[in-house]
Amino acid sequence: MKTLYISDLDGTLLNKKMELSEYTTNTLNKLISRGASFSVATARSSVSTDIILEDVNINLPVILMNGVLVYNMQSKKYVKKEMLSTDKVTQILTAMRKAKLTGLMNALSGEKLVTYYESAYNDALRIFIGEREFKYNKKFVQIDDLCTADLLESVFYFCYMDTHENIGRLHGEVAKISGLRIEMYHDIYSNGDLWYLEIFSGTASKFNAVLELKKMFGFDRIVSFGDNLNDLPLFRASDECYAVANAKDEVKAAATAVIGSNEDDGVARWLDKIIEG
Repeated sequence: MKTLYISDLDGTLLNKKMELSEYTTNTLNKLISRGASFSVATARSSVSTDIILEDVNINLPVILMNGVLVYNMQSKKYVKKEMLSTDKVTQILTAMRKAKLTGLMNALSGEKLVTYYESAYNDALRIFIGEREFKYNKKFVQIDDLCTADLLESVFYFCYMDTHENIGRLHGEVAKISGLRIEMYHDIYSNGDLWYLEIFSGTASKFNAVLELKKMFGFDRIVSFGDNLNDLPLFRASDECYAVANAKDEVKAAATAVIGSNEDDGVARWLDKIIEG
């Protein structure tokens, strides 16, 4: 059977340093060179994913931003885009104002991703922006008002990071808007009260994106790997799904089985054992 093996990045394929180990890189390249079909499904954008995976010879499109974008790493083109309507963007921004929060608004300028923000008002946003500007050369543009009219037609994704209480308040407001997908989950790299809220089109998900890859390349079977709540849609699209040992309890409960942790190269070791026999 033609099988696609597809993994989440952060907390699953990447270690605590947000990097691929040498063992994982070498193992993936060995398996791909011998005919294995491998891809990733991540909440990250193309900017950081290109750099993180630059030493892995992935020859299939990857799923980005929780299924909003499907991206060809070789051509640097988006195979599929799930944009938000101007009306939905306006409703999200209205809910954001009501919840008294602000965050990151992602838009496309042609094939180029640009992230807009009003203020890096907390440590989480300052660290997020600073790290990605320095490490990945990602483009962030500070503007006075995210409601700027000429941006709204190109928006596809919102991201907020704050305490559980504040993120929960925003979630309550955004949940009143139909036609959206909302992902709320704890930051795996933080021991404190830091939560993410991501908002995008209701037709976009890791579930739909992986089924698109399945259809596009004629795969008979999907085997996936994950650790966090935003991987559950990916699991639902899979014939087999594996949670790494460091995964959330809900993810472990939904998995076919639990494998080694991200720190122990759990995904690569499982793949090497299963594919190589």
